[in-house]
Amino acid sequence: MKAVVQRVSKAEVVVEGQSVGRIGEGILALVAISRNDAEKDLLWMARKIVELRIFDDREGKLNLSLQDVKGQLLVVSQFTLYGDCRKGRRPSYIEAAPPEEAAKLYQQFVSIMRQFVPDVQTGQFQAMMEVTLTNSGPVTIILEN
Repeated sequence: MKAVVQRVSKAEVVVEGQSVGRIGEGILALVAISRNDAEKDLLWMARKIVELRIFDDREGKLNLSLQDVKGQLLVVSQFTLYGDCRKGRRPSYIEAAPPEEAAKLYQQFVSIMRQFVPDVQTGQFQAMMEVTLTNSGPVTIILEN
């Protein structure tokens, strides 16, 4: 599993002109499921994201987690994180989970996240999405397990 985690002051996902997910201060997590992922990987990634200390404390140090600041979370599926561009010019997605399997694990991942964070918004799996965000900091972390 891979994730690109961005600390945001706001973020939104639009599908066919309609907002399907919107948050204020918190984290936008772009996530990809690999063909080898299992439930233990989902739990590891969920905990890592919500416990990452990427929010400023009173001294301006990155010392607080999403849970500490009671932030919101926007989770967007993005299989293209598994695009392998080492050969040629067209990415290979062989490491990404097949859509049916990925959809199931993505929904499980969102359910796990909702156990940690009360306000979890999502994109729409396999849809053409427009994602807008205001990266705060900027702070962007790449996670892989």
